[in-house]
Amino acid sequence: MKPGIDRAVGRTWVLAVAMALALMANITYVQGFEAQDLRDDSLNARRLADRFKIDRGPITADGERLAWSEKTGDDRYQRRYKDGAVFAPVTGYFSVFSQTGLEEAANHFLDGTDDRLATSNFIDKLVGDHVPGGTVEATVDVRAQRVAYNALASSGARRAAAVVLDAETGAVLVMASTPSYDPNEVSTLSGEKAERAFRRLNAEKLKPLLDKATREVFPPGSTFKTIVAASALKAGASASSNVRAGRSYRPPGGGQPISNDAGDIGGSCDLSRIPLIEAYAQSCNTTFAYMGAERPGNAAVHEEAGGFGFGDRIEYADGLLSAPSSFPTTDQPVLSALGSIGQGSTVASPLQMAMVAAGVLNDGEVMQPHLVDKLRAPSGATVDSVSPKRMSRALTPGQARQMRDLMEAVVERGTGKSLKGTSILGGKTGTADVEGAAHNDRWFIGFGPRDDPKYAVAVMTEAPGYGIESGPIAAKIIDALGD
Repeated sequence: MKPGIDRAVGRTWVLAVAMALALMANITYVQGFEAQDLRDDSLNARRLADRFKIDRGPITADGERLAWSEKTGDDRYQRRYKDGAVFAPVTGYFSVFSQTGLEEAANHFLDGTDDRLATSNFIDKLVGDHVPGGTVEATVDVRAQRVAYNALASSGARRAAAVVLDAETGAVLVMASTPSYDPNEVSTLSGEKAERAFRRLNAEKLKPLLDKATREVFPPGSTFKTIVAASALKAGASASSNVRAGRSYRPPGGGQPISNDAGDIGGSCDLSRIPLIEAYAQSCNTTFAYMGAERPGNAAVHEEAGGFGFGDRIEYADGLLSAPSSFPTTDQPVLSALGSIGQGSTVASPLQMAMVAAGVLNDGEVMQPHLVDKLRAPSGATVDSVSPKRMSRALTPGQARQMRDLMEAVVERGTGKSLKGTSILGGKTGTADVEGAAHNDRWFIGFGPRDDPKYAVAVMTEAPGYGIESGPIAAKIIDALGD
């Protein structure tokens, strides 16, 4: 060849080698590090078809498997759930169409595609071999969860929920909901069967697929007075401060007067002024309606509610968000008065009200709730663990101590006195009227056990009657945690 042709051929050869190397590098990168993004892409037609070809890791709690995979005869894996209806708010489901609960929050860790697993299986990741799925350890106490679910299911309530938090760490120990569903029904390998199950469940009036503990909100009734009382303490009042009471209260600007419960007639709520601790223990509507409407007023109550988490969607596992609880911002005293006794447009999830009780118990610090304790590799080694994280400070330690005194007075001599001698040390009852319905939203929030209070509990049952009727359920759950 001529020198010029030799140089051209040489350059072409070098360019071809460089392009081949670049192509190999790109293929390696795509297979090793972008494969998950491609699998998750909604345009990938194989995304759903391949779901059951992976042996997902288990979801466990207290050493028990709550969810796991079993290999079938056609080399696919069927997801199984133990006591499915009991733990459904925790595990969620893994269906041919979607996933929820911890199946969603830890999806890539369970299916082995999480980068935290890849670091210990780099060669498998590099060559495209599947990395085994890891184990997700939940924070729930399995015995207390079962006790909570059975108590709710046997209460006769239309809808009911219970949440228990470790006040110091924010760990979710109980997250129970009724009516519930069995994840085994919707996690079938058959898309047709799954579709039928979803259609039937979605047609049910009380929406069993919707977790009542975190994903639905209800008027909290007088349990919201905990936040109003806290706002009064922050404004300079003390537990012994005399506050306005009386048989009825008409907010500025008119509207219907707000009255105390008929059972309070002749009691301390009828007096014109009483100590704050007595108004809280006896749940005087007129006291807390006045506080929300006039002093400390709507802005102070709204700010205090925000300090406990109202207004935000609370994240309790990766991507798992609660429905937001809310208290109205308004310049109309009548609306603020009604909202301050937990009626009107004030709504809250059981998770949120458990956070209120937990913040009071934890010296005013509100911890971020978390449902995952540890993530483990298939070898058993801990890959990641969730550390307690402070979300906000709602009260000073001194204010929180006074708030605990108020809650203990409820059990000692107030609306919760039937719980005296149980494992519940302090709490607050709440009864929210449901317009046009024969049932009420019956609430109890509190803390225990009595000799070493460290758990905060919220129970809501929807049935005729009063909030105190949810109190024995709270006591049963705290008893189960203490055993």
